[in-house]
Amino acid sequence: MYLLISFTYFFPPPTFFPLLALLGADVKATTKDGDTVFTCIIFLLGETVGGDKEEAQLINRFCFQVTQLLLAHGADPSECPAHESLTHICLKSFKLHFPLLRFLLESGAAYNCSLHGASCWSGFHIVFERLCSHPGCAEDESHADLLRKAETVLDLMVTSSQKLRLPESFDIHPVGSLADKIQALHSSLRQLESYPPPLKHLCRVCIRLCLQPWPVDAKVKALPLPDRLKWYLLSEHSGAVEDDL
Repeated sequence: MYLLISFTYFFPPPTFFPLLALLGADVKATTKDGDTVFTCIIFLLGETVGGDKEEAQLINRFCFQVTQLLLAHGADPSECPAHESLTHICLKSFKLHFPLLRFLLESGAAYNCSLHGASCWSGFHIVFERLCSHPGCAEDESHADLLRKAETVLDLMVTSSQKLRLPESFDIHPVGSLADKIQALHSSLRQLESYPPPLKHLCRVCIRLCLQPWPVDAKVKALPLPDRLKWYLLSEHSGAVEDDL
């Protein structure tokens, strides 16, 4: 399967992957070296760093289409080891791979290690480590954009959690001009964890889970419900991922 994904880089994945599924290809298979179906995608995403803009856009769109098909056939992007986890890689570089990460979270991908939980790796830990490692300054637009994307990722993780469970030793020490905002984000999550979730939140999570896989937002908008209720069911940051690619 790993070699076949490499092969499909030269052919339209939407037409090639259904054929693989009909032939019985196992999306959970690994090579003798431990490579998974996501190994090639992770490698290609690494090629977008500092490269040609048009080529990077082509690679990102290809990776999105292949990931969409893999998830539809039961592949798990959040398994360990971390270096083979597509979700982990996208979380580590959430600003660069933001559209793909948003797709993964909207599709129900675990934001912690799907095998061992937050004790192995945690999306919350990764996002705040990235924020705290980029002090920035008051005029630093790149840091402001990083903060906006972090808020989106955190919101999507909270929206998919019936009961928020943060990792142990979840302490941060932000610095720089946006330290107060980063600390406020952290405190709001701590507060959410310390209280039982309200019934309306549990209902929202349950309905969103029933509507998966992605795109959840399109399915919510099609429900025969008042607009105000649809707005609540949607994450504030839901959107058409392909438009961002």
